[in-house]
This record gives sequence, structure tokens and C-alpha cells, in this order.
Amino acid sequence: MTSTPQEAVGSRFDPKLMQHARERTWQALRGIRERMQPGISEEEARIAAAEVFRELGMERLWHPVIIRIGANTTLTYREPSDASVRLGENDIYFIDLGLVFAGHEGDAGDTFVTGHSPQKQACADAARELFQLVAGAWRSRGLTGEALYAFAEQQAEAMGWRLNHEIKGHRVSDFPHSVHKAGDLGELGERPSGGLWILEIQITHPTEAYGAFYEDLLTID
Repeated sequence: MTSTPQEAVGSRFDPKLMQHARERTWQALRGIRERMQPGISEEEARIAAAEVFRELGMERLWHPVIIRIGANTTLTYREPSDASVRLGENDIYFIDLGLVFAGHEGDAGDTFVTGHSPQKQACADAARELFQLVAGAWRSRGLTGEALYAFAEQQAEAMGWRLNHEIKGHRVSDFPHSVHKAGDLGELGERPSGGLWILEIQITHPTEAYGAFYEDLLTID
């Protein structure tokens, strides 16, 4: 694959199995979305998620299931949620999954809106759009990981949103990628290779207490 230490993989690594894990993880995310109804709590959503994982034959989690609702969507990965929050009729939430299938790591995240809330829907759409802009810049301009997140910040501001600077992407590979200590994508001083890095985008409204999240594997096509 590469001689770069940050992009080291294990002996079992297979790009086709990476794609398999990616597709299965997105399938799991869609299954959880189908179970997200107004009134559900984040803990109840995680219990429902476990049922989805069993149906899909997931081997294990490689990071905890993150489901954020309402004001909790502004929080970073390590910040604890307000457990009393429940999904409202016109609300926003996101799902962040790190799952292992066939010994390879999938990582997917997306944001959805219940009912009718044009501003929150605009936020969810903006996270997806920003992801596509940044991924497109990686493909066409060969930007380093550091430059990708500098570009993401500029674009987020131009779109009227705030980029969460603590969310900077990361490696994936055959499980566990953590043995390679690859660091964050946003701190990588060279162009990241395809099929190895997760681009994470988290934005928040400049004045209101909600945000959106989107992540996926950086791929050439």
C-alpha cells in the first residue's frame, strides 16, 4: 500500500473488504434511522441499534455507538450527552457508527431531521455538502490532511456555519487500526491515500444550539 507510517495496515488488509465494511456500516445506519421516532432517547436508540447490528452480522464495535439528539448534536465525540433529551417532533439528530465486518473497520455518520424544520434540515444538508466539497478538493487538488481541514473551515464559514475544530478525521484499516497510531487526518502533512482515511465534518449553527455531522471513507471514485 504505502511506506508512510501513518498509513500502515495489517497483514489481513484487503481493499475489497474495506468497501464491504463501509457498505455494511451504511446499511446499519439506515436501519437505525428507520427506528428513530419522536420520543426516543439516545439510550433507547442505542438499544435499537444493537438489534440492527445483530441482524447484519456485525463482528464488533471498534468505537462506541454515538447518537446525538437536539442540543446534544453540538457536542464533540468525548463530551457526555444530556441523557434527558428525547427526539422531538421537529428535531435534528445524528448517528455515528464504527463497526467491524470481516475483520475490517467501517465508519459512517449522517444527520437527519424529523417533521418540518427548514433551518435544521439546512444544517443537515450543509454537513453533507461540505463533506462533498472537501472530498472533491482532495480528489482534484491533492491537498494534505491539514489543508483539507483549513479548506473545510473556509467553506463552512462561507456557507454560514461553524466548523467544529476538534473533529479532524482519522484512519481505518483491518481491525485494529489503532496499533499503527496514525493520528488525525487534520494533522497529516501529506496527501492522504484513498480507502484509508475517514473524513469527518461537524458543523454547528452560529447562534442556535444544534449542529450536524457527516463522515465517510475518502475514496477516489
